[in-house]
Amino acid sequence: MKSRAAVPITIRGLAKHYGDVRALDDVSLDVRSGEFLTLLGPSGSGKTTLLMVLAGFIRPDQGSLKFGDTEVIRLAPHKRDIGMVFQNYALFPHMDVAANIAFPLKLRGVNASDTERRVASALEMVKLGGYGARRVDELSGGQRQRVALARAIVFEPSIVLMDEPLSALDKQLREQMQIELRQLHVKLGTTTIYVTHDQREALTMSDRIAVIAGGRVQQLDTPRAIYEQPANRFVAEFIGESSFLKVTREGSDVRCAGQLLRVSVAPPASGPSLLMVRPERLRILGPALPGDGPRNSENVLEARVTEVIYQGDTFLVQAVLADGGRIGARGIASAGAMARVPRVGEPVRLALRVEETVLVADEGG
Repeated sequence: MKSRAAVPITIRGLAKHYGDVRALDDVSLDVRSGEFLTLLGPSGSGKTTLLMVLAGFIRPDQGSLKFGDTEVIRLAPHKRDIGMVFQNYALFPHMDVAANIAFPLKLRGVNASDTERRVASALEMVKLGGYGARRVDELSGGQRQRVALARAIVFEPSIVLMDEPLSALDKQLREQMQIELRQLHVKLGTTTIYVTHDQREALTMSDRIAVIAGGRVQQLDTPRAIYEQPANRFVAEFIGESSFLKVTREGSDVRCAGQLLRVSVAPPASGPSLLMVRPERLRILGPALPGDGPRNSENVLEARVTEVIYQGDTFLVQAVLADGGRIGARGIASAGAMARVPRVGEPVRLALRVEETVLVADEGG
């Protein structure tokens, strides 16, 4: 099974207001043909509203929406050539698995022999070969999710929309399904828009991520760029774990808690900035041991340990800087590493590579 030719999506100036609430506030973005794009944001950010506009279930107050060269803003949902996977799967309990999957083909007047062939192919694609006669209530949560996905792709759409389809699954199965969905996307080649509030899920699955808050796109970029070079504090806080420290500008460098730091990108000439520190990027220096000092490519922050938290595979050292700023450093919890972790109340030196010394705008959201 292979989708029809995937199409790009062009969104320009979409707005949707509910009274004083701006669910979408002048949203513009381009989705590439065959791309897996994730809409990521907290509850109420506007990501699901945007997905429902794409699906045709919500009419925006203004703006343009094109699938390829076709304006679809006034086109009914069933005429948009999209497959949809809902959060609750929306399966028909009175139908068996095969009938659920065949439903979109029945609506399109596909003959019985072609329907049987396509349903069997879709079941194999989602690793449910032989499950066609099963009742929906006999399936596990993960199997129901696969059936919903098979129904969305069985008519070979050029666009697939997914609204938090893994949210009801347990952690282990959800992580397994993330990989399977990504592999299936590569096989099908469809343009896929995926909605989630789970940051790790977005990082795992996406070609690009659109981080949304307050009805606006805060940043659109690759997972790595969004994690390592967030556009503002909101994006940095929402994607991963971070400390944010006050800085003052000194030419092309900055000063933090009395210590001069080299930065990867010169600070902006105006506007407030913060030093963003990812805890796993800090190296905890030993107490002046040979070979364990800072390197030329590193900045060093001096602090005092306030707490050491053991978390199984990793440990977290929380510390306070001279100006009261708080910072966390995370390391692998091997026996050797744990033996060298400073105790509560002791001084600690934390090294951060210059290219990972990143400033973010104190705004967003």
